[in-house]
Amino acid sequence: MSRLITVAVAAIALLSLASCSQAHRTANSCYRFSEATRVGSLIAEVDRRRSCGFTAPLLDGSSYALAHDAGQVVVVNFWATWCGPCAVETPQLDVVYRADKGRHVTVVGIDTKDFRSKASAFVKDHHVSFPIVFDDRARVAVAMGRLPLVGLPFTALIDRQQRVAAVYVGAVTPKDLQPVLDRLAAEPA
Repeated sequence: MSRLITVAVAAIALLSLASCSQAHRTANSCYRFSEATRVGSLIAEVDRRRSCGFTAPLLDGSSYALAHDAGQVVVVNFWATWCGPCAVETPQLDVVYRADKGRHVTVVGIDTKDFRSKASAFVKDHHVSFPIVFDDRARVAVAMGRLPLVGLPFTALIDRQQRVAAVYVGAVTPKDLQPVLDRLAAEPA
C-alpha cells in the first residue's frame, strides 16, 4: 500500500512539474527586456518576441489596450512632465503621429510617475493629439516585458504583429524614428 501511495505522489509531482513547465514556457513567450536597442536599429524579425501587452486608463478617463492596435506599428513612449528631455520629445512625437497615422503607424504616450493634472495641462498646452495613458504607478513598463524604469524617456516600438521590435533608452527624434518606422510599416501584419 505504501508503494502505491509513493507511486501516486510521484505521478502527481510529475504532472505538477509538467504543468509548471508549460506555464513557464507560456510566460516566457512574451518579450522580457534584456538590453536596449541602438537608436535607429531594430531587433531582427526572427528574434522578436510578442509584447505581453497592457490595458490602462487614458488621461481622458477612457481605456487603451495595446491589442486594439494590432496590425499597426505602435510607438510606445514613456515620459513624464517633470522630465526635461520628455518635454522636448513628446511634442516631436506628435509630429510623427500626425504624419504617419495613415500609414499603419500610431503613437501612444505612457505618462508615468506623474500627476494627472500636470500631464493633462502639458498635453493641452502642447496640443498633443496622440493617446496618453496615465500610469502613475509605472505598471505598464512591467506589464510590457519589464522595460527599464531607470530613467525617462524611453521608447518601445511594437511591430504590426504585436512583437517588440526595439527599445530605445533616452530621447529620440523624428529623424531617428522615421527610417525604422518606414521599415516596420512595410513588414506584413
